[in-house]
Amino acid sequence: QVQFVESGGGLVQPGGSLRLSCAASGSSFNLNPVGWYRQAPGKQRELVARIWSDDTITYASSVKGRFTISRDNAKNSWYLQMNSLKPEDTAVYYCYARSGILYWGQGTQVTVSS
Repeated sequence: QVQFVESGGGLVQPGGSLRLSCAASGSSFNLNPVGWYRQAPGKQRELVARIWSDDTITYASSVKGRFTISRDNAKNSWYLQMNSLKPEDTAVYYCYARSGILYWGQGTQVTVSS
């Protein structure tokens, strides 16, 4: 069983920055890819960014150039640096990973508002 602990969400003004973290624990596993989804009220969950073990990265077009995903395999952790945040980035952000099946974090609220 794999479990995740997410952290780093909060309230930030437009143009501000936040850094989300996701730490995985549990039995031995190979998580690939890892990444982040988000879900805004009344909208479907959407992929924000993902990174593969070979460092191939995919970003949603809406965050490209503003968000950066990274991973630390030694710590079984990955991160989402979010810069130039906009009100439309407001959502619950979920970290996820695939190891045969998909695993999800508990979600962390990100609110961008003045």
